[in-house]
Amino acid sequence: MKNKHLAQYNIIRLKDDLNSPIVKEFKDFLAPVNLLAEESSGFIWRLKDESGHSATDLETPYEDKLIFVNMSVWENYEFLKAYTYQTVHRYFLKNRKKWSNEIEGHSAVLWYIEEGEIPTLAEAEEKLDLLKRKGSSPIAFSMSEVYDIWGQKREE
Repeated sequence: MKNKHLAQYNIIRLKDDLNSPIVKEFKDFLAPVNLLAEESSGFIWRLKDESGHSATDLETPYEDKLIFVNMSVWENYEFLKAYTYQTVHRYFLKNRKKWSNEIEGHSAVLWYIEEGEIPTLAEAEEKLDLLKRKGSSPIAFSMSEVYDIWGQKREE
């Protein structure tokens, strides 16, 4: 039996395009924060465009060109949580209102995949839509209502 890995997908709606002074701090730190993720314990994979650095030039499921997507795969929730909340990434989470606008409902989703599987943007969008419509469940959940690989809700 293969192990399960944790996929995460999140979106933000930038206040302006990536070349705007409003989002300069966000843009300037994309590469270093992405590199930090890749060097973090438990990191497996992240979505990249053809430049190999970020996902800023990818065709996304959104007509709104200010919606920026991010997707990655981690060995487990503990590694993702450590990267998200215990590194410089936390600064960008706490200060995202500087360069992004609120998105109604959930803007991030987690789900388990088979080891070696790479999630697609279509799959990620389906998971986010499911989370928005039905709330957290073992097949699509939020960082605040995490499930384990056996489908049991984790108590933090």
